[in-house]
Amino acid sequence: MSTAVVIVAAGAGSRVGATVNKVLLPLRGVPLLVWSLREALALPDVRRLVLVVRPEDRDAVGAAVAPHLGDREVLLVDGGATRHGSEWAALQVLAPDVESGDVDVVVVHDGARPLAGSALWGTVVARARETGGAIPVVPVDHLLHDDLTLVTDAVGGVQTPQAFRARDVLAAYRAAAADGFEGTDTSACVAAYGSTAVAAVPGSPLNLKVTFPEDVALAAELSPGAVPPAP
Repeated sequence: MSTAVVIVAAGAGSRVGATVNKVLLPLRGVPLLVWSLREALALPDVRRLVLVVRPEDRDAVGAAVAPHLGDREVLLVDGGATRHGSEWAALQVLAPDVESGDVDVVVVHDGARPLAGSALWGTVVARARETGGAIPVVPVDHLLHDDLTLVTDAVGGVQTPQAFRARDVLAAYRAAAADGFEGTDTSACVAAYGSTAVAAVPGSPLNLKVTFPEDVALAAELSPGAVPPAP
């Protein structure tokens, strides 16, 4: 059994206020994207690793990750106009390995989430093999309806990495392409077009998404090694 990992890094990141793609911003001495790259490569059975980037970022991303690959390889794929389009572009590249059975699980992760943690990566892959799919979820408090009344039902915020049986997620995206459907994330497309059971696993409040300038500093404070060990 082998895993394929897709790291989506094709956003402009304009809200973070940087002149470069936010996944190239430094986080404790290395590009932010490298944190996710290292965790993905640490999975025991990774066969393919795909980085989805904007065409104009291809050279910069390639140069940024090259020193951290060792003898491993990554494939750079041009992203689409939307997140869904970027994921579909990666899945089309992975399709031959999925159809041959060389890849049985596909993991999709947002490159702007550098602190997911290796334990979470391993958990979603294992649960996807057991149930068909797995997504990290964290509780959400103080959510309001459109009329500003408080949402009292239990609500969860969905994070990445998200993992799915490879043939199921590929089939869902092919069906979505035929219909012109676009989901907000991978699980939305799988839910709309698949019969796969998707398990919710505990996410982490540390697994923040870098969106605004202050998020970079916060990620640096929260990252492993930022807090000195207790005496």
